[in-house]
Amino acid sequence: MLAASSFTNPWLLNTASKSLWCPSSLVVNSFPLPLASKSCFSQSPVGRFGVKCTATKPPKSPAEEDWKVKREVLLQKRVRSVEVKEALRLQMENNFLILDVRPEAEFKEAHAPGAINIQIYRLIKEWTPWDIARRAAFLFFGIISGTEENPEFLQIVESKLDKDAKIIVACSSGGTMRPSQNLPQGQQSRSLIAAYLLVLNGYNNVYHLDGGLYNWFKEGLPSISEE
Repeated sequence: MLAASSFTNPWLLNTASKSLWCPSSLVVNSFPLPLASKSCFSQSPVGRFGVKCTATKPPKSPAEEDWKVKREVLLQKRVRSVEVKEALRLQMENNFLILDVRPEAEFKEAHAPGAINIQIYRLIKEWTPWDIARRAAFLFFGIISGTEENPEFLQIVESKLDKDAKIIVACSSGGTMRPSQNLPQGQQSRSLIAAYLLVLNGYNNVYHLDGGLYNWFKEGLPSISEE
């Protein structure tokens, strides 16, 4: 097994087998992103070497469930998407809480007043073979700081919010459950993944910020910074 300090290139070349080592999936911009196939790529970007995946991926978590399944659950649980101005009104008049699931650095840069931050994805922390492989894949795509699902997300939520709390889940882009011609299943986002996890775990009043905090800031709604 290669030590963490032994790889200086995002793709590790095995000179004996003339193969490259990479993971079978990665996360880009906090979303699970499968590669082209189970064997990653049929050819490496640096020549005719084959690419093999030697790290074993952990079992799939609920957050990694197919988006189609997540969307069906969100619709069945009647998770409602609200525009940013409606979200502000609900926060001010109906004691809704904005749960900001972006990375901590983004939250500190700017966020809605009164929001709490519990990141659904975090920087990769461990150095297991799988984690090393994911770091390598991120580096191949030019991403230095790869992310992983935050295993403490629900534990932290439950320590701060009871199951009857009125929650508006927010991330940068928001995503959507609404179908369109180009996106018949809508589009997944960090906030919709978080909303899915919340309703699976018994939270009853979960809303989703349509257009995300991008629209919140674009509309000039109140925001504060911790920097």
